[in-house]
Amino acid sequence: MDRVALRGLRAHGHHGVFPEEREKGQTFVVDVVLGLDTRPAAATDDLTRTAHYGVVAEEVVAAVQGEPVDLVETLAERIARTCLRHQGVEEVEVCVHKPHAPITVPFDDVTVTITRSRH
Repeated sequence: MDRVALRGLRAHGHHGVFPEEREKGQTFVVDVVLGLDTRPAAATDDLTRTAHYGVVAEEVVAAVQGEPVDLVETLAERIARTCLRHQGVEEVEVCVHKPHAPITVPFDDVTVTITRSRH
């Protein structure tokens, strides 16, 4: 299976369990890796025979900006479902970064990574 990756997609969302997270929101960063067979597109040089990563990027950002959820895990699942709607995408790995999570100790990043497939 071939891979098409989008890394570092940024969007402002209002996800989290604390009221201040819901009020102010924060930046989330998302990486997605789409698993698909790129041979049909490569053989024909036809964008319609692969996942249009520009459209995928816009949809991922819209998912982050959408209805707030408590858990990053729920947000990752929403993004995975969005990616799997694209024709030809058989599998997706989604990594959601929450670099401004409300943690009381020094840290670099919090991430949740999931892999989902059509099967």
